[in-house]
Amino acid sequence: MDNIKMIAPCIFGIESIAADEFKRMGFTDVQAENGRVLLSGDYNMLARANICSRFAERILINMGQFKAQTFTELFDNIKSLPFERFIGKDDAFPVTGSTIDSDLHSLPDCQKIIKKAIVTRLSEKYGISWFSETGPEYKIKFTIIKNNVTVMIDTSGEGLHKRGYRRKSNEAPLKETLAAAMCDLARIYPDTKLYDPFCGSGTILIESAMMAMKMAPGLRRFFAAERFSCIPENVWREERMRAQDLIIHNIDFCANGFDIDQNCIDLTLENAKKAGVEKYVKASIGDVKDFAVQDDRCLIITNPPYGERLLDIRAAEKLYKTMGERFVLEQGKKYFVISPHDEFENIFGSPADKRRKLYNGMIKCQLFMYFKHK
Repeated sequence: MDNIKMIAPCIFGIESIAADEFKRMGFTDVQAENGRVLLSGDYNMLARANICSRFAERILINMGQFKAQTFTELFDNIKSLPFERFIGKDDAFPVTGSTIDSDLHSLPDCQKIIKKAIVTRLSEKYGISWFSETGPEYKIKFTIIKNNVTVMIDTSGEGLHKRGYRRKSNEAPLKETLAAAMCDLARIYPDTKLYDPFCGSGTILIESAMMAMKMAPGLRRFFAAERFSCIPENVWREERMRAQDLIIHNIDFCANGFDIDQNCIDLTLENAKKAGVEKYVKASIGDVKDFAVQDDRCLIITNPPYGERLLDIRAAEKLYKTMGERFVLEQGKKYFVISPHDEFENIFGSPADKRRKLYNGMIKCQLFMYFKHK
């Protein structure tokens, strides 16, 4: 089978992290762009990307890209794409998408034209005029940005940040893909001692434990493309076995979480068990004003509450000040704190050694990194 072109959307700010991960998976044709990574490979690599990616939001088959300013151009270009390579005569293919700053600004009309063009293409290829669409679902996604059209098939189904362990969460959960990126930037090893004084539903603790074990985040969930008739069943079996074989057991890792809410502690432990990392995750009641660590070498990675999420700005600033008092900047201890507050460093009481712009949902944040001995 020829290589399949793929697009892996990701959170703004972690494109290079996602690209490096795909290279480590074995992809050789990888290109990071704004908010996404382009890659290509066979069906095994497509399955591997879904099962193993910690940072991508989903894996999309890139059917084609072109410019269109009229509905005729849109129809003709869509009709020229080889949808029969993936979609069978009984398969369903709903169409959804978005259009921004384009001449083709009517979303319903664009959806109808694209659907009609695909039907026309498949009708000619299969010699039929009516499609029951009773088979597996191939979700067609499109974007039209400044008249540039991209047409894709979604292979993931639910977003890849939904690992399957967090059916319940606290009021303002950190997205799993963002938590994983923070852990990657902090560098997690099989013997890391990690702390999160605002653990919430345990996302940072769980993602770090999975990373330390080299456990693929998608091992415990299902993907839309597992129903695709064009992909042999053994592909998914082979890639799950490969991912299973990579797991490191009996490591010296420990992730310790604290929160002032007992419900969050219970939720963290429940989620850790669902993720299969309960052996390495501990959580207990604790207030940041009492925060202290005994380990000489450890990581503190945290997402404290802030004004745009749970607390008012003044309460958040009080927390930052307390963190500055309790987070001892000494050799062997590294701190990674995500916040949208422009004055975080001033309130915390120390300038970060490094900063990185990240997005928590639609909120622009900075990851403040403290790792130098003061």
